[in-house]
Amino acid sequence: MENKGVIYILTNPSFPDYVKIGYADDIDKRLKQLNRSECIPFAFRVYATYEVNSRLSDLKLHSIIDKLNPDLRSIDDFNGQKRVREFYAMKPEEAFAILEAMAEIHDCKDKLKLIAPNETEEKEEELAQEIDTESHEKAENFSFSKCQIPIGAELEYYADPSLKCTVVGDRKVEYQGKEMSLTALAKLLSGKRYSVAGPRFFKYKGEWLNDIRARMGF
Repeated sequence: MENKGVIYILTNPSFPDYVKIGYADDIDKRLKQLNRSECIPFAFRVYATYEVNSRLSDLKLHSIIDKLNPDLRSIDDFNGQKRVREFYAMKPEEAFAILEAMAEIHDCKDKLKLIAPNETEEKEEELAQEIDTESHEKAENFSFSKCQIPIGAELEYYADPSLKCTVVGDRKVEYQGKEMSLTALAKLLSGKRYSVAGPRFFKYKGEWLNDIRARMGF
């Protein structure tokens, strides 16, 4: 019996703005190959598959997408050589809609499968989104003076109001006799393994620091 391959749509929390579209005779083997690398923090997962009868069917799909919008494809130069990749700047729902249209045209919707993430994949997606949110908020450079929070003000940790710190500088607080950044203290109290955005974890006079920052317009 002929071993039919699939056109796949893969997603990866490491690249939230891209999907990978390609062909594989054995999708599980392809996933293992891709996830063998230690250069990416999160694993690829299968978002959808479309069973096909011939190899290189994905190239036809690539051609269709490139004609619809040639700017979606990830292309770079490496040592003077142009590299055209299987990554597209599109949402997985958009990629799936194209596969779905192909399946409908060929009356093969039974060969199209949308695959729900498992528990581990869901947790990785949530973690990646949280890290992305944290990095954006940290980049905004929180300032106590801009929030009109004075030196000596007392802040409460969101998960336990009995845990308090004191503002000792424009970007510094004191906790249990130690001076540190709000980010360092948030990481310490939350037990997070990665750097976090401190203002998301503390309140001043019952109001979230992030809400105060938004109210002050910065």
